[in-house]
Amino acid sequence: MQDKPNRDMLYSNEETCTAKGWREVQARDGGHMTSQQLPGTAPDASVVDAVVVGAGFAGLYMLHKLRSMGYSTIVLESADDVGGTWYWNRYPGARCDIMNVDYSYSWDPELEAEWQWTEKFATQPEILRYLQHVADKHDLRRDIRFSTRVENATWQEQTSRWQVHTSAGEISCRFFIMATGCLSVPKSQDIPGVEDFKGDIYFTSSWPHEGVDFTAKRVAVIGTGSSGIQSIPLIAEQASQLTVFQRTPNYSRPAKNGPVPQERMDRYLSDRVAYREATRWSRRGVPVEPIKKGAMQVSERERLEVYEQIWESGELMPPFFVDLLISPESNESLCDFLRDKIRSIVEDPVTAETLCPKDHFYATKRPCLDTNYYETFNLPQVRLVDLRTTPITTITTTGINTTTTSSDFDAIVFATGFDAMTGAIVSVDVRGRDGITLAAKWADGPKTYLGLMTAGFPNFFTITGPGSPSVLSNMAVSIEQHVDWISDCLTHMCEQNLNWIVPTATAEAGWGFHASDCANLTLYPRAKSWYMGANVPGKPSVFLPYIGGVDFYRKTCNAVAQRDYLGFAFEGPQGTRCNDGVIYRLQPDVQMWLDTIAKLKLPTLDSLDAVQARELSRSMAANRPPGPEVAEVFDRTIPGAVSDLACRIYRPFGEGPHPIAVYFHGGGWVIGSLDSNDPFCRHLCVKSGAIIVSVDYRHAPEARFPAAVDDAFAAVQWIAGNTELLGGTPGRLAVCGWSAGANLATVVCQIARDKGGPHIDGQILVTPVTGSDFTLPSYKNNGEGYTLTLSLMHWFWNHYCDPVDRKNPKASPLYASDLSNLPQALIVTSEFDPLHDEGVAYADALKAAGVSVRHIDCRGQIHTSILAVDVINSSAGVRDEIAAALREMCGPEAGGTQLPREC
Repeated sequence: MQDKPNRDMLYSNEETCTAKGWREVQARDGGHMTSQQLPGTAPDASVVDAVVVGAGFAGLYMLHKLRSMGYSTIVLESADDVGGTWYWNRYPGARCDIMNVDYSYSWDPELEAEWQWTEKFATQPEILRYLQHVADKHDLRRDIRFSTRVENATWQEQTSRWQVHTSAGEISCRFFIMATGCLSVPKSQDIPGVEDFKGDIYFTSSWPHEGVDFTAKRVAVIGTGSSGIQSIPLIAEQASQLTVFQRTPNYSRPAKNGPVPQERMDRYLSDRVAYREATRWSRRGVPVEPIKKGAMQVSERERLEVYEQIWESGELMPPFFVDLLISPESNESLCDFLRDKIRSIVEDPVTAETLCPKDHFYATKRPCLDTNYYETFNLPQVRLVDLRTTPITTITTTGINTTTTSSDFDAIVFATGFDAMTGAIVSVDVRGRDGITLAAKWADGPKTYLGLMTAGFPNFFTITGPGSPSVLSNMAVSIEQHVDWISDCLTHMCEQNLNWIVPTATAEAGWGFHASDCANLTLYPRAKSWYMGANVPGKPSVFLPYIGGVDFYRKTCNAVAQRDYLGFAFEGPQGTRCNDGVIYRLQPDVQMWLDTIAKLKLPTLDSLDAVQARELSRSMAANRPPGPEVAEVFDRTIPGAVSDLACRIYRPFGEGPHPIAVYFHGGGWVIGSLDSNDPFCRHLCVKSGAIIVSVDYRHAPEARFPAAVDDAFAAVQWIAGNTELLGGTPGRLAVCGWSAGANLATVVCQIARDKGGPHIDGQILVTPVTGSDFTLPSYKNNGEGYTLTLSLMHWFWNHYCDPVDRKNPKASPLYASDLSNLPQALIVTSEFDPLHDEGVAYADALKAAGVSVRHIDCRGQIHTSILAVDVINSSAGVRDEIAAALREMCGPEAGGTQLPREC
């Protein structure tokens, strides 16, 4: 990476960082722009600083911002006026579903003071008048080319400019910015016979500006998404007959439109600045906090009271239980409540049941707010057709045929939705470096960095693009955040005299993993929704928006910029510089857990003595989730090497006998007890169907090496000889452990082999200690910031074992001279664990010795997260794999089957 250009040299005349200053310096220092390209270029200019596509909320603010910075800018808009989606979506009932006190600009204090909304959810005409007022107030139309479509745009490497071909001619620009909106390109119709219909056809996405009169007409509405739910009640008021064709029922709640609630208005008026700042740092761009409990953590009465408040709130984003989009059980409880509401409103039980969604969790498809939607189906002229049981076969010249009926209509309304988030962007033939098209690059799903840019396309920005909060947030807040970030980025480039910016492939891939990881923690990917592209045939199934939250996303974008634009490459007169990297590599819930722990400001374990460390460890585990219920759990003692050992026995449900697994807890041989890994032992028991015998052992420094090893082997010997007493299957035994407990488990396997017994079917080693070499790269790379630290590992070893004994295979099993003929093994390592490399080394060494080994290397996990049952959900799949491996190793049906040796 090259040093940054010296700003004093570049601006020796103390030029301010305006677009004009930048252009003059570029011309002087060999850049591609000339001093003839002045700010405020007329709308018909063919060479400008920036081209913005779209004149909706995003395009208007972007134009205003760029103009205020001195950049010559042209906005290209296919409509004949401003408004974006609010220009086109004029269907009956079209209105915002976010309160307009929130869904409005915050960047103009005068505008906030002078514009008064008439309702909490403004209609399309009022929102359009608002945007027209903004355009007039700031004289924005003079830089907008209306009725102009962008046909293609190509990056010119030699000039570092975009050549944009429009329906009105060519434009050359340095920055090409898509402000096309997330819901602006209607999905194509896939119903045969549409072109044959002789009646009137309307699309909610492009409604006639003069309106439509359905009086005394037979009308069909196809689709029950947001536009269908809003328009159906109003169409029903006019039509002599209305037939609604529904493929997928959706959840909707009453909007209860009217004035903005007084509490919200008082909060807004008392301090507009503070109110707007709260929205920027809220989860969804609306200043409403979630309920800090899970739905199943409260009584049924309290739960139903909250759901009733949600129903009556008339808000799309009221306070929900914190686990609504994570827990199937919690979400289903709300679904049950909403379905009961539908049944109580709709009089015909068959129609009511057809309107009840049953194939997706609440909010995993865009939820809706309505005015008398369900009540409309009680009207005599309205009927509902379930396309799942009677699909449409064709549209005829006079109407619609299904598999069971043929109906004539005077008009058909298509409320079938959009090619969301990507449709408008890839509809333009955008070609980046080496001639690659954006459509080709995104053929398997969009690839972006922060939803703002895409690798291979310099100086190309997408406002609220895929991979950003966008449609899962208050769009006004997300738009302003993107425009502000882009503006700050251009200022940075101006200050550093840089020609172009482009994300690196590494950063882009990393963001893709992070966004996908966030989505996979939720229920969203389980639904066939337009969030997943499922509504467009052939579109890749990828979760398109970013679910991490407006607040966390804003923090992330700020961090990228503060870290010298991490993940971006730049080019200027002094050459190219690249600050490659990934902003997040940890799993999202692991990162949040670490952030929560950091806020507690607890002392580090290695700053305490052993007794204090044990007490701190116990207190930290006090409020964790308990884990699943098992059939039986009880404590007892068994013989150890010198004295009895405490153990805890977990029995699974079902008839015995069951195979037995001996489990050793972690804690660096110093801390830990039978309680330490109790939730994980419960999980293992339930998921594997095995009896888990969790064994305690003597701890250091009171009992140093090899006391713990001796106790562990003594325990395995006794358990192997008393399987029937414990209710186990004779001859079926595995050993398991985590961390230092995994160290004991693998040492026990080596001793059992050397002593000729007892027989062990398999060993499960979760983030094991297998050596004592602190020079391994993972100690350097992961030795700080991930709970288990290099310093703490020194502390553990110093308490447990003298340096002279650490090469002993009973302390460090990796150093054994012979690793052959050991039980099959499952070894689990975590990417951000100081012990990662020694775990990998032990897996490789076992394989080399001919042992059947399966190695799971957990991306984005830390040493402690694998065992965090019901806390770290991103590791839940690994926990299930561990239990499945245990079942395969020693289950009654296994018959000694070896695990696959694939890594």
